Amino acid sequence: METNDKTYDCLRGCVKERNRQGETVYTYKHGCCKLAVFDWLEGITQEELKQYFEVRFKNTRKIIFKNDSGQNLKMGDIVVVEAQNGYDVGIITLHGPVIGRQLQREHIDPATYEFRKIYRKARPHDIEKWQEAIAREHKVMIRSRQIAADLQLNMKIGDVEFQGDGSKAIFYYIADERVDFRQLIKLFAEEFRIRIEMKQIGARQEAGLIGGLGVCGQALCCSRYMSDFQSITTQMARCQDLSLNPQKLAGQCGKLKCCINYEAPVYIDAQSHIPNVNGPLQLEDGEAYLLKTDILQGVMWFSYDPQNMANMIPLTAKEVKEIIHLNKKGIKGKSLLGDPVEKSPEFLSAVGEDSISRFDESKNNRKRNSRNKKNRSRNKKQ
Repeated sequence: METNDKTYDCLRGCVKERNRQGETVYTYKHGCCKLAVFDWLEGITQEELKQYFEVRFKNTRKIIFKNDSGQNLKMGDIVVVEAQNGYDVGIITLHGPVIGRQLQREHIDPATYEFRKIYRKARPHDIEKWQEAIAREHKVMIRSRQIAADLQLNMKIGDVEFQGDGSKAIFYYIADERVDFRQLIKLFAEEFRIRIEMKQIGARQEAGLIGGLGVCGQALCCSRYMSDFQSITTQMARCQDLSLNPQKLAGQCGKLKCCINYEAPVYIDAQSHIPNVNGPLQLEDGEAYLLKTDILQGVMWFSYDPQNMANMIPLTAKEVKEIIHLNKKGIKGKSLLGDPVEKSPEFLSAVGEDSISRFDESKNNRKRNSRNKKNRSRNKKQ
């Protein structure tokens, strides 16, 4: 995405622009980063964690490195870091005491874990080489998909990420079955002249890598903050009385939406207080049938006509339990048709109960105004 002399690289969370001297400058942009972490301990120092820095690469890949050289580094610096072979280039996105929370989340013990090192701040030629490698990613991804299709492999290559020195590329793929990569990697190495690493991801992880907007209008949870994916079942949708339409329940990854699991425990807890009604309630004036249940409010709606939802009568879960208890003893409950209770409105507009038609001129006023106009014109003629 480009505007004038700025280029926004949202895959890595940085802005590229040229300064007055004509030099290329890269600036860290927190809002573009996937799985970004808010530093709520900013300004607080902790000696044992001051040499640890979180370095971000493409999309959701980020690793914690150690600064043994004692360099003065800060958030937003582009640094050259140690890789398995060669070196990589990334952006520092987190430092300070909050790193300790990240280490706990990843189950990393600083005393025993072998951290990779930060070599130095990136120099101009490091950044140029990094950008040349980034420019190859899209073309390599398209070509790799063509090669995989020619070999008739049952897999999908979702993304390609080049290492900062351009000597290695990570191919992220999705496959339902085990895939034989021997011939594929051989062709990739001959075609692209780089080291190849194949990394399998799931459909939810692919959605996190690519990003996008959900039906709620916000960025996808998997690209914003989720790193652990729980299994989602249709039973969670049933307990919330959601429509079992697959098109409405599926997210952009094609799987059930992760947000279905957010409110499921609340509904399950509320549903435990709702009695099971296996048949109509036996009342003095007939049988009452359950037509609707409001789980969160604990209200159950009954009607004497199972085919008519016009005249439903609300009962609390406690009242229903009492009637069921009486029916088990062979006693019929009292009639639900008593004095009508005035129901308070569930929603009030910002202007209260005023009708929007209050701005319309009434018919009587229009007739009166027309009559006055005729009388005035008649008086003028006289």
